[in-house]
Amino acid sequence: MHPTVVEDSQEALENEIADLELRLQNARDRLAAASKTGPGSIPAAPPSAHHYLLLLSDSALPLGSFAFSSGLESFLAHTRQRQRSASASASAFPAFLPLSLSSYASTTLPFVLAAHRDPSPAAVAALDDAQDAAVVCTVGRRASVAQGRALLSIWEKSMAASADPAGRLASYGEMLRAPRSERGREGEGEGGPPVAHAHLAPLFGAVAALCGLGARQAAYVFMLAHVKALVSAAVRAGLFGPYQAQRILAGADVQRLLAEVVEREWHTPVEEAGQSVPVMDLWFGRHELLYSRIFNS
Repeated sequence: MHPTVVEDSQEALENEIADLELRLQNARDRLAAASKTGPGSIPAAPPSAHHYLLLLSDSALPLGSFAFSSGLESFLAHTRQRQRSASASASAFPAFLPLSLSSYASTTLPFVLAAHRDPSPAAVAALDDAQDAAVVCTVGRRASVAQGRALLSIWEKSMAASADPAGRLASYGEMLRAPRSERGREGEGEGGPPVAHAHLAPLFGAVAALCGLGARQAAYVFMLAHVKALVSAAVRAGLFGPYQAQRILAGADVQRLLAEVVEREWHTPVEEAGQSVPVMDLWFGRHELLYSRIFNS
């Protein structure tokens, strides 16, 4: 055999052995890493937007929405003369739902989407101030602020540590809790109007963005939460039972209405956000004049 052929064969064998030794070492490293997690354990996965999507869409999220009927109780009281039976009252809900969805979307969804696009504390505070100026009905404003402050409390105490370790929204909470003497704007002196009110819509958009949700996901979850609150209020008002409530939520009509309002308000600037169903403000405003009521609004 020629000496050159022997040398080439020997070099090839040495290269093959080196490659096999490297692969064996890699396999041993993977085995050692797997053994650290323990038998049958699942390696920890990084937090995902899908996880936070499920959290924000959960009906058990303690925003206090169970205390509000979003005008439904007042609507039923002011149309009671035409509702002679329980079945007639139940049939009033399908008429109220599209009006409520349209009204809620036109007054809040532009602020949700704008805050999602820019969740910085300064932008959220500016959107919060704009929505506070746009809300005409005092009852609706009070409900929005109550739920917004509940969401901010949930974010700070439960979600921010894992979803936003950098604390990008922390300064907004500081603005909200600043002493009144420090809240005055330039030129307005001590005790001026507050810098932040904590309306629900801009806060929800910012929280959804920091959790990694897409804009359409945030808009859909926000509007679906409103539908679930309405259906829950209808059950407690005795319009129908829990099975009918789930049938409404799972129905094609609700899915179609949600898709329509999200698409309608997708490009609406906050300057054009406003009430599309004026009678809703009347129902909201007259709720506190009801002789007996079970909801805050």
